[in-house]
Amino acid sequence: MFSSVWSFIKRHKRKFLVTGAVVGGVYFLGKYAQAKIRDIQEREATEYIAQARRQFHFESNQRTCNMTVLSMLPPLREAIVSQLNSESLTALLKTKPDNKLEIWEDLKIISFTRTIVAVYSTCMLVVLLRVQLNIIGGYLYLDNSVGKNGVTPLAPPDVQQQYLSSIQHLLGDGLTELMTVVKRAVQNSLGRVSLKQGLSLLELEQQVSWIRAEVEAGSERRLSWYMLADDGNSLADQACGLTEKDVSTIRLLNETRDMLESPDFSTVLNVCLHRGFSRLLDNLAEFFRPPPGDSAPSSAPDSLSAVSLPLAKIIPIINGQINTICSETPSHFVQDLLMNDQVKEFAANVYETFSTPQELQK
Repeated sequence: MFSSVWSFIKRHKRKFLVTGAVVGGVYFLGKYAQAKIRDIQEREATEYIAQARRQFHFESNQRTCNMTVLSMLPPLREAIVSQLNSESLTALLKTKPDNKLEIWEDLKIISFTRTIVAVYSTCMLVVLLRVQLNIIGGYLYLDNSVGKNGVTPLAPPDVQQQYLSSIQHLLGDGLTELMTVVKRAVQNSLGRVSLKQGLSLLELEQQVSWIRAEVEAGSERRLSWYMLADDGNSLADQACGLTEKDVSTIRLLNETRDMLESPDFSTVLNVCLHRGFSRLLDNLAEFFRPPPGDSAPSSAPDSLSAVSLPLAKIIPIINGQINTICSETPSHFVQDLLMNDQVKEFAANVYETFSTPQELQK
């Protein structure tokens, strides 16, 4: 029996070899395919987890941005009010001085100046902090991804503190220069308008447009200058003695300056300014409503010019708007800026740029 089986095998040896090779090949091919599939699944799972972690970190960073903006609004308001102090003029008017008309003229210019400056500086604060905190956030994500393997952190705490202190330019020299430019534009636009002259909401909107045009197109400086000091005022001016922290801070400031001078930043800032001044006019519109019983519907096209108020009555209204614009509690004005879709998209682009390893950007 065994001899016949052996004879059968010998006669069909080639077939057995071929069959064995095929079966073995299929087996090993299957094992290889399983290993590759497992590798692909593990890689996809790792990428998914990394992407989810990155998204969570980004969203957390945006909440930090929002809270930081709200915390910075009171010192911004204080800085504006301290230099454009209309309250002292109001108190002086209550004493019935001989130069009452002159004080009213000063109050007119200061009231409009500080409200318009408040809109500009609040919009600037929102977009500047979006840039700064997303640059820092992107680098922190990279630092956390790499871990503590002897690699020098891109944004250590001392560098973050020194870098973020540059916001003081907007609250200091930048704000002072902005006030000067806006005050000059307000004087040119409203200086000759009589306190008794009636202005409709439409005419008031036109006055604001003229002021904006002079500030944004007539000034020698770009709006970005008010947010970040020129290179001449940076740490780079120090001929020697730069520490590693200073070098890292200079790099962050230069990257920020590049962002502020980009077309995308200009677009987003203009969107915020348009929204901010629209919200200001919406707030003022509450005081220009037709009296009860008036047959003219408030939604009619002519309603913006249906009611006029003497400029003297508009002054206290415009003067008080700074408390709504620079409010630490989330007002409609600030919410409009923080929740704007283009601001969010811009923030996401900044974060993605600085949270992507350099080798992947090439």
